[in-house]
Amino acid sequence: MLENYLPILVFILFAVGFSIVFLAAGFVLGPQRPNPEKLTPYESGFNAFEDARMKFDVRYYLVAILFIIFDLEVAFLFPWAVVLDEIGGFGIAAMAVFIGILLIGFLYEWKKGALEWE
Repeated sequence: MLENYLPILVFILFAVGFSIVFLAAGFVLGPQRPNPEKLTPYESGFNAFEDARMKFDVRYYLVAILFIIFDLEVAFLFPWAVVLDEIGGFGIAAMAVFIGILLIGFLYEWKKGALEWE
């Protein structure tokens, strides 16, 4: 049984080995020209004017949840629609449960006011 996993183990070992070799080659062969401007933590060139660990408004997270809800819905509805003839009643019931869970998330978003724009 474990001999079936040997090719996967060899592949992982090769991938890790190549990654280490190429990273080391980049550090050894790459140009080392430090510059004060390149060493700044911000790409915009401005110094930090506020703490990076500030709290975000909860609406940001609600909009992110809303995006995930609709993104997942679309991502799973297309393949389901393609194989609808083959999966029968079980597939329809499973998709009804899935849509129900998404509906709960959508109603939560609606109740929290994430759909209201200022």
